[in-house]
Amino acid sequence: MTEKNELKQSEKRETEKLVHKLIQAIDEHPEKVNNYYDLGSLLTRLNDYEQAEELFMKALGIFEAKKDQSAINLLNYGLGNLYYEVGKPNAAIKLYNKIDDDKLKADSYLMLAQSYMKKGQHKQAVAYGLTAHELRAQDPEINQVIGDSLLALGEFAEAKKYYDAILKRHPGRADTQFNRGLVAMVLGEPYTDYLTQAKQLNPTYYQKSEQRLADIEKTLQKTQSKKNK
Repeated sequence: MTEKNELKQSEKRETEKLVHKLIQAIDEHPEKVNNYYDLGSLLTRLNDYEQAEELFMKALGIFEAKKDQSAINLLNYGLGNLYYEVGKPNAAIKLYNKIDDDKLKADSYLMLAQSYMKKGQHKQAVAYGLTAHELRAQDPEINQVIGDSLLALGEFAEAKKYYDAILKRHPGRADTQFNRGLVAMVLGEPYTDYLTQAKQLNPTYYQKSEQRLADIEKTLQKTQSKKNK
């Protein structure tokens, strides 16, 4: 067995142990919502979507019967994340909109923004992103979703502000570096450093995103040639 396979087997064993531990925790403390949420979220990360959905639905039935609103909010958030992952943004949006827990508000607004982005409805994504931003201005994920939505809307100067806010504290984000490079290119600013950083940080991401770079370069060339006529 190669070292890589041994590592995978070891990770698999650890994951199985964790799943077993969380099932045991539910059996011993069925009144604790976090045990259901943690197991459902872990199953979602493991792509075991059917089991995760079944668990979240079962748990919602238990806590809805108890009229435990705090638990219902948490489970709706977990189930919303599952639907977001499997490409059902409309189902996710319905659940995020039900959440009225102050502790989860910023997270649910962020996920609403990301869900609307997934649907290609960038104006709504910006609106929810800005609402999340009011609650947690330094969160890089919130700034990213706003920046990406503004970029998609062609609001390059505005997008720049949010990417710059991220890069001050989190320069190691390839997606931010790449998109900041695109914005710089459109605005006629130096951009190669951003793109070089993105390529070094995550070559796979850079390769997947290269088409966007080529598209913007073509658009800029067309614009430039029209101006020169």
